[in-house]
Amino acid sequence: MNQRIENYLSEHIAVIEALSGEIETITAMINLCTERLKAGNKIMICGNGGSAGDAQHIAAELIGRFVGDRRALPAIALTTDTSALTAIANDYGYNAVFSRQVEGLGRPGDVLLSISTSGNSESVNAASRAAKAQGMHSMALIGKGGGSLQTLVDLALVVPSAVTAHIQECHIVVGHLLCDGIEQGLELV
Repeated sequence: MNQRIENYLSEHIAVIEALSGEIETITAMINLCTERLKAGNKIMICGNGGSAGDAQHIAAELIGRFVGDRRALPAIALTTDTSALTAIANDYGYNAVFSRQVEGLGRPGDVLLSISTSGNSESVNAASRAAKAQGMHSMALIGKGGGSLQTLVDLALVVPSAVTAHIQECHIVVGHLLCDGIEQGLELV
């Protein structure tokens, strides 16, 4: 068991270290979010499974606080309204659960952050297409080579791993970097 733990941690560290090659992309994501929030827009976030948890986590950090007390920032996790999710899934199919919310809640200039470990989740990809149609900006946190999602968004960070757990670990690190950068960029702390 000790060797298994050591191997896991070594792989985790290697993937996290590889993120240093993505600093320009992370900075561009922070700048886009900061610019859009300053303009009065909001950030919408979606993903399935563990990525849904990450969407909720990031939205909570923005609405609540990340580092210090500050005003609430407009962020919505599209993964939390069970009535909307189940009605949309029932009436339109699961692939529309996020895109219908983007159509109803998104406005030109808003930002959609899509999170997918594979980049091939149709519900997330449909949301990214809907964001473009709404005149929104779009970003994605992806892994496993990026999948089709990377071609649907303005900015994509592809974690260089095929291991879902390590991809998710990197996604939340980047989510925290986004929250920190947004707070600093808005000079809120």
